[in-house]
Amino acid sequence: MTTLEAKLEAAREDLAAHDGALIAFSGGVDSSVVAALARDALGADAIACTASSETLPAAELEDAKRVADEIGIRHEIVSFSELESDAFVENDDERCYHCRTMRLGEMLETAREFGVETVCDGTNADDPGAGHRPGLRAVEELEVHSPLLAHGITKDEVREIAARYDLSVADKPSMACLSSRIPTGLAVTEARLDRVERAEVLLRQWGFDQFRVRDHDGLARIEVAPDELERALTHEFAETVREELSDLGFDHVTLDLHGYRTGSVSPAADD
Repeated sequence: MTTLEAKLEAAREDLAAHDGALIAFSGGVDSSVVAALARDALGADAIACTASSETLPAAELEDAKRVADEIGIRHEIVSFSELESDAFVENDDERCYHCRTMRLGEMLETAREFGVETVCDGTNADDPGAGHRPGLRAVEELEVHSPLLAHGITKDEVREIAARYDLSVADKPSMACLSSRIPTGLAVTEARLDRVERAEVLLRQWGFDQFRVRDHDGLARIEVAPDELERALTHEFAETVREELSDLGFDHVTLDLHGYRTGSVSPAADD
């Protein structure tokens, strides 16, 4: 038995020891692997739950629905608004803590409604060492179970497990919530979230894979992966993106020559 197989067996046994589990499910690779393991271990007693709000792109919600169907797990969607929290809207360096507290609070409430005692998330073994992660404090405070972390499953191993399950998200780039595109200290508003989401839809339609559109109070700073930067450095792209993003309400449009970087507008490294 390989090390990864031993970790998988331990994670399944861990989940099987619970009467049921509700998985905080974004449709990303981490939560998808936890959902697949829970489905194996608990069958119909495993529930994937996605919290829908203004910070979740519509395309990500559709992806979550599709991946839950791939896994064959029951999928519930709950709606709430982070914008009802002044602490979240303020957008200080604890924003992710406030967000995760609210999201997991929705998970815990939904679990109680279904008579499920255990809520799981997709925190993996690499996350605690990945910089400023205030959201992890919310996971600990709310006593949410993280089977990937508990059994030492790293991000690379998560992707390998996803490939073993033939999940379409095995190679999916990381996707943080839309509020991570707004610099710390600048209020998170529905208008800013909306124009960022619409701008990123356009970047995706133009064929870019790993990118962000950062909203600096009306200035759009576009980051694309280094291996995609050459495609963005064309006169045609510059003209098109300037026109399209101006129509969305951005006053200025720039391309960041450093390329895509996590946490480039805040202390958090979750983007």
